[in-house]
Amino acid sequence: MIRKPTLLDVAAAAGVSKSLVSLAVRGEGRVGDDTRRRILEAADRLGYRSNPWARSLARGRSQTIGVLVGDLRGYHVDVVRGFEDAAATAGSTVFFADGRRDPVVLATRLESMLSLGIDGVVVVSGLADADVLRAAVGRLPLVVVGRPRAVPEQVSQVCNDDRVGARMAVHHLAALGHRRIAHIAGSTREAALARRSSYEETMAALGVGSAVRVYDDPAALVVDVAGGSRDAPTAVFCATDNAAIATVGAAVDAGVDVPGRLSVVGYDNIEAASSLRPALTTVDQPRRRMGELAMVELTNLMAGGAARRSVVAPSLVVRRSTSAPLA
Repeated sequence: MIRKPTLLDVAAAAGVSKSLVSLAVRGEGRVGDDTRRRILEAADRLGYRSNPWARSLARGRSQTIGVLVGDLRGYHVDVVRGFEDAAATAGSTVFFADGRRDPVVLATRLESMLSLGIDGVVVVSGLADADVLRAAVGRLPLVVVGRPRAVPEQVSQVCNDDRVGARMAVHHLAALGHRRIAHIAGSTREAALARRSSYEETMAALGVGSAVRVYDDPAALVVDVAGGSRDAPTAVFCATDNAAIATVGAAVDAGVDVPGRLSVVGYDNIEAASSLRPALTTVDQPRRRMGELAMVELTNLMAGGAARRSVVAPSLVVRRSTSAPLA
């Protein structure tokens, strides 16, 4: 096995001390030009390469951050891009790991990250277990992007206002003239539950609470619409864009016109929302901004600041999947 050259090897070859070699390879100004040239020539001749990781650890900071993503699809990707850009501006390197939409895998990957000697971790997932987060935060600064069921008080959190977003979606459909507005719940995660609760409250506030209908399956909704009953929904607010896309697909298969017979609103504004036909009206989470805020919150924690909660406002993106109901 070939041994890698060390600072001591370079020092011996250049006829100087190890500390002087260390200053020269770091570019410090306390080394004369002739001496620096002799050291760098010796390092090049020996094939020596400095180890910035080790130097950083020696200073107590690695300038490396871990990002654990619950799912490498959907809105998560843009959150990560926003975070990565902010981290690069701050001079930090980012390590990624995929949690595969599995809480057990997520916990395992987080434990692996904690052993790397990194400065902090951002978890982009609502699947993170509170006990796992609590154990991790005792070892390094931690930020969560999303809505886990419980977030320990020492963990900073960045999320969008799911209740406001759901209210926007229902008000949009009501303003078009819809009264029989259904909801596709999507899941039992905290974000989905908040959207469902806000949907029900908004329908009640609009005086059409009796028309509340919650479906778990887009196909079941489309069957009701295709049946042509007088109380069938004319519009649906879906808890996610994926559920909305599935609804449009089921409608196409059943010969139900969107938006003629069924207006559809999603949530997240994923990339596929604009390329769907008809293009999907959806609630947009400012995903890149959420990623940038995650870096702000992690920097605050690494500087000794207290954990905080940042809630960003969503916005409605109106496209062609919604229109006034047929007379």
